Amino acid sequence: MSRAVLELPDALRSELKEPLGPIETNAEALLSTVDGPLIAVGDVVTAHLERAGRSPDVALFDERTQRESITEDVASGLPEVDRRVENPAATLTEALLSALRGAIESEGPTRILVDGEEDLATLPAIVAAPEGASVVYGQPGEGMVHVRVTAETRERARDLLSRMDGDPERAFGILED
Repeated sequence: MSRAVLELPDALRSELKEPLGPIETNAEALLSTVDGPLIAVGDVVTAHLERAGRSPDVALFDERTQRESITEDVASGLPEVDRRVENPAATLTEALLSALRGAIESEGPTRILVDGEEDLATLPAIVAAPEGASVVYGQPGEGMVHVRVTAETRERARDLLSRMDGDPERAFGILED
């Protein structure tokens, strides 16, 4: 099993509930504002983007939504899996961080099935993605959050990751070196 590099402390949970960007409920409208690489975090988000005609360059999903198994409707919208990684809830493992970095650097689209939970992958995706990329993740009960990668959003993600328990420098080394 891949070991955790970072773990989410209880003190950060409420801060992470705040969306990191604008919320959109219409995938076509969201996609009209995307002009670079697209990274999707979550099953429902990935399925919505796929159905709207844009396959994400990187997609991370765990076949669950809000801790429940996904519906057949959502499952039918998911792409084929390229890679599987273990990542327990409230953690970021070396396997997930390495797979994410490799997927972002890959020429073609990469779909990562996470055994565990992919929710925290949004933050390292923002850190590792190129300037101008879009990271889209689900905000439960509200819609899809669109984060355009800029120096400012990257710094915000780095700040949140640096306040997690574990070894943030090791995480940054995996994501940025």
